[in-house]
Amino acid sequence: MTTEINLLEQKARAAKRASRTLAVLGTRVRNECLLAMARALREKASQVLEANQEDLAAAAERGLPKAMLKRLELDEAKIAAMAEGLEAVYKLPDPIGETVAAWKRPNGLEISQVRVPLGVVGIIYESRPNVTTDATGLCLKTGNAVLLRGGSEALHSNRALVEVIAPAAYEVGIPEGSIQLIETTDREVARRMMQLNQYIDVLIPRGGAGLIETVVKTATVPVIETGVGNCHVYIDEGADLEKAVAIAVNAKVSNPSVCNAMETLLVHEEEAPEFLPRVAEALEKEGVELRGCPKTRAMLPGIREATEEDWTAEYLDLVLAVKVVTGLEEAVDHINRYGTRHSEAIITENYSRARRFLSAVDAAAVYVNTSTRFTDGFEFGFGAEIGISTQKLHARGPMGLKELTTTKYVVLGDGQVRG
Repeated sequence: MTTEINLLEQKARAAKRASRTLAVLGTRVRNECLLAMARALREKASQVLEANQEDLAAAAERGLPKAMLKRLELDEAKIAAMAEGLEAVYKLPDPIGETVAAWKRPNGLEISQVRVPLGVVGIIYESRPNVTTDATGLCLKTGNAVLLRGGSEALHSNRALVEVIAPAAYEVGIPEGSIQLIETTDREVARRMMQLNQYIDVLIPRGGAGLIETVVKTATVPVIETGVGNCHVYIDEGADLEKAVAIAVNAKVSNPSVCNAMETLLVHEEEAPEFLPRVAEALEKEGVELRGCPKTRAMLPGIREATEEDWTAEYLDLVLAVKVVTGLEEAVDHINRYGTRHSEAIITENYSRARRFLSAVDAAAVYVNTSTRFTDGFEFGFGAEIGISTQKLHARGPMGLKELTTTKYVVLGDGQVRG
């Protein structure tokens, strides 16, 4: 154990040293590394896929849930998407050095607020190997070193990815040590990582509720809290029901294993008699299991009864809770009570109720007449994302480049002294 903790601290120190060089490295080198990593991913995709197969076989043997297996699985299309994500980040403006604000004081001092890197960003994550490349690309673009600690289920995949992208980045001038993977999955090492304040500037957990809660409670390093997604879609009175069915199916079915998928469907009581049979037929064709409140079950008698646990559940699977509500205020109350402040949607043709929903619902992303599935860094035009923050400090929603920066004040004088 001492050896593993020593190795962790050695890698963290190396990342800290590298971060100081990264902070003053020009945009050109940081951009070139993104293209180099993308090329390396394409050229060595077979190496990554072979490692991923090892992880999938081990995960299946351990009996991991289907939702986790889906998150873990890579194929050629996903590798290509990872490379495209790096190229998309390359095309984005460099935020480092941006002047956020500038002003001149009566005494002649010129003060400006300038965007700078955070330093060393620690990522603790589960299942998804694409986090390895997304996080690395975003961190390097913003002049940050990255310390990666993935889950045991993706160890071979993450190791292969770092073995592919790190040399490519270093070859174009990124300082060695900028990309570090913590390969041990021992919890004591993870706990120690969460308390390396002298080396790590911020921690970002990505995974299930248990992982996020552990990091938030254990870490002494500042944490940007990413959240689980108990997301809702509310079908308002007078909604376009054809549109509503299509959006509800997309929000649940297009990828049920992700945090922006709908987990609860709320339906106005006036629309329920017509809407519920239509949406139930469409969802059940896609293999979705419905669980409903008493009013829902009266109209859909074949479904299971929803319990209190169903209103709080992040299923990450083809399961959906359904509730009939009396109107907008009950829908908003339900969302604010059970939601996880992630992504919430209203389907409505009424402007005033749409505005009321947008202002009253407490969430990182609120939608009118579209699917919650768009809460995603790529879909928002960020190229990729480091995570989706559900907190209210510094960053909220999909976190792109600017969320991986802080600011410093630059003060220019000409001999002024304070009286």
